[in-house]
Amino acid sequence: MALGYRELAAELRAGIERGEFPAGSTLPKQTDVAEQYGVNIKTVRNAVGLLEAEGLVTPVRRRGTVVRERPPMKRLGAERYAKSKWKYGSSPAFIADREASGQPYERGDQTQTVDLVKPPARAAEVLDVDPEGSVYARSRIVRQDGKPTTWLTSYYRVEDVEGTPITDPTPGPAGQGGGFAVLTLQGLEPHSVTETFYARMPTPEEIEVMELPAGEPVMRLERITRTKDGYAVEYADGAYAASRFSWSYTFDMPD
Repeated sequence: MALGYRELAAELRAGIERGEFPAGSTLPKQTDVAEQYGVNIKTVRNAVGLLEAEGLVTPVRRRGTVVRERPPMKRLGAERYAKSKWKYGSSPAFIADREASGQPYERGDQTQTVDLVKPPARAAEVLDVDPEGSVYARSRIVRQDGKPTTWLTSYYRVEDVEGTPITDPTPGPAGQGGGFAVLTLQGLEPHSVTETFYARMPTPEEIEVMELPAGEPVMRLERITRTKDGYAVEYADGAYAASRFSWSYTFDMPD
């Protein structure tokens, strides 16, 4: 019985999982696959398209179909926000992730633009500001090996951050310890962080800005940072390239 494209995709997927096609390698030419399995080119194309949609492979111009890298970097949970890293050290969150993953980094791997903007509805709600007023938006892109991995925008009240390093668009974190250290110097020390994640396919803008290959989903993040008395000092939302990260959490179990 001739293979259908789903069965052929299963064969190729199994080969990837067994290591026959390691990360970074190229699958055989589609004509060779068709000959090996006794199917037509359309079946091969559909099978490869299914693997692309699953995020296992991606087409690369002048190379062919390349097996994608597995998640190379941990995104820490609560540990990435430890005060020992940013208040008493010099490792804000994205650097903490790199250090925990044994990955090299330059502080300039993070670039940003800073603008006064009308707050998105959710930012206005969290920060309790006038929806028709202005907030500072610090939109930053983090790269690894030159490739964008994260696109995150933080929103702040003008009176909380005016004239601080948070409003400086120079590449790298805001000051030595990043934005949390800056807020602490403003008398607004972060005490709690609430993160909400969900996955979806990217928007056209996310595909362009983050240089995402076909079939790459994103993990969307909403982050709310508050002081000890519950005052919201930052609202952030953004996207992570899903194939570039694994998420790691360590916590005590509640009673």
